[in-house]
Amino acid sequence: MTATAASNARYVDRSLAEYSDDDRQLTGEAVAFDARPATFVLRGAGLAIDVLAGYALLLGLLLALSAAGSVLDQSATAAIQVTIIVVVFLLVPTLVETLSHGRSLGKLAIGARIVRDDGGAEQLRHAFVRSLAGVIEVYLTFGGIAAITGLLSPRSRRLGDLLAGTYSQLQRMPPTPPAPRPLPEHLAAWATVADVAALPPRLSRRIAEFLRHAQTLVPDARLRVATDLAREAAPFVAPLPNTDAETFLVAVAALRRDREYAALIGQERRLASVQGALSALPPGFPQR
Repeated sequence: MTATAASNARYVDRSLAEYSDDDRQLTGEAVAFDARPATFVLRGAGLAIDVLAGYALLLGLLLALSAAGSVLDQSATAAIQVTIIVVVFLLVPTLVETLSHGRSLGKLAIGARIVRDDGGAEQLRHAFVRSLAGVIEVYLTFGGIAAITGLLSPRSRRLGDLLAGTYSQLQRMPPTPPAPRPLPEHLAAWATVADVAALPPRLSRRIAEFLRHAQTLVPDARLRVATDLAREAAPFVAPLPNTDAETFLVAVAALRRDREYAALIGQERRLASVQGALSALPPGFPQR
C-alpha cells in the first residue's frame, strides 16, 4: 500500500469509528453535544491576524501622539504611551471579545469564536483573563508560550484559555452532505426477496460514513474498507447478492433506509387512524 493510501486508510478508520466520550462536550446541565474545536493551524492564523491588527492600531495611535508631541511635555508623553499600550493590548481585546461574544477580527477570518468549556458564551471575566495572559504568552514571548500550550493541550488551547476555562469553537457550518446513493438497478430483483436485518447502530454509522466519503479515498483504501464493512454486514443479509463489496454496502444501506422509512410512514398512519379515539372522551363522561 502506498503512503497516500495508508494515510487515507488511517483517516477512514478514525472517521468511521464511533467517537469517544473525550470528543464530546458537556453543557452545564451535563448534556452532551458535538462541537468542533479550531485546529492549531487555524488558531495560529487567527491569532496572527489579531496581533497584526493590534500592532496596526498601536502604530496609528503612536503616530497620532507624535503629531501632538509638540504641545505635550516628556512626562505626559511617556504616560500616554503607557496608557496606549495598556489600551491596545489589554482593554481593546477584552472589549472586542466581550461585545462580540467571543469573536475578533482573526476569529471571524477563520470562522471560529471563543466559548466556555460548557459551550456557553464568553463573558467579561473570561475575555479579561485571556487578554491578560495574552500579554505574556503572545506579546512578551513572541507567541512561544501560546504555541507550546496549543500543541500540548487537547483542543489547541493556549494558556489564557486554560486559565479562563474557554476554547476556540468552529462556527462555520459544514457543507450539505450529498444525497444518499439509491439502490443499484441490477439488484432490484434481489431486493424484492432479500431479508436485511437491522444492523448494529455502530456498524450502520460506519457504513454511512464510508459511503459518504468513498469518493475521496484512494482505490486501495476504498477497496479495503469496503471489504471489511461488507464482511461485517454479511451475517445480517440473506441471500447475499453476487456483486462487489461497495455495491453490496450501497444496496444494504438503501434497502434498510427504504424499509425503515416505510415503517415510519405506516406507524404514522396507524396513529392517525386512532387519533379520534385517543382524543375523544369515554362514553358517558360528563362534558366540563
